[in-house]
Amino acid sequence: MQGNNASASIDIAPPGVNVNVPHSARIYDYWLGGKDNFAVDRAVGEAMMKAIPGMRYMAGENRKFVHRAARDLVAKEGIRQFLDIGTGIPTRPNLHEVAQRIAPETRVVYVDNDSIVLVHARALMVSTDEGRSEYISADLRKPSSILTDQILLETLDPTRPVGLTLIAILMLLSDAEDPWGLVAELRDAMPSGSVLAITHPTADFNPAEVNAAVAAATGAGMTLVARTRDEVRRFFGDWEMLEPGLVPVSAWHPDEPVEDPEAAYYWAGVARKP
Repeated sequence: MQGNNASASIDIAPPGVNVNVPHSARIYDYWLGGKDNFAVDRAVGEAMMKAIPGMRYMAGENRKFVHRAARDLVAKEGIRQFLDIGTGIPTRPNLHEVAQRIAPETRVVYVDNDSIVLVHARALMVSTDEGRSEYISADLRKPSSILTDQILLETLDPTRPVGLTLIAILMLLSDAEDPWGLVAELRDAMPSGSVLAITHPTADFNPAEVNAAVAAATGAGMTLVARTRDEVRRFFGDWEMLEPGLVPVSAWHPDEPVEDPEAAYYWAGVARKP
């Protein structure tokens, strides 16, 4: 764990970055032991860790899910192109690296709305010669701006299945913003055979800790919504859930036995479009 000293060196911000406003991507980076975060991010991150002592573990379990899902979707579902929305600061191995180890021709478009993510994405998300890795600066709140982006149109084949990944991002949208409608717009644009992978925090396993973490984030001016299993299931619409269904994130095809799947307070699932 790199901790505060490693992260303190980044407090000189790139252009366009407000160091006085916490950002989810940088808080997540802090939990993963990264250095691309600011004092305001670390303060919120620490407050949420005080509420949920296992927060770093939970962040790690989300990353492991990305790796397992990418492997399965490439090897078992034949997916060769991904649209990853809410990418966050690159943490190796990235999704395209995992996928391209199995199928070097895989293409990935990453999407995020943080300037620091943009800087690192351009530097670190290097593709194989056979495949392609691109980045779009856009917001999940405007699906049409993602779907019509020229980079996406040049990178992904609209006639072939897409792996749409929304990892720990929908929690940043309030119910009033209709996240279910936004995801439905994305689903509708995907061709048959596409798959949707989602992780989402929940208070189903430990309401007291999760509600305290939500309060800490809300107090810092952030939107953070924990949702029930039924609410998360709605994001998949009528797509067919793949085995093992919507389960605790650590229980989705784990690489090794998990002692307590509910120790990471996230639901996770993958579904296929008919």
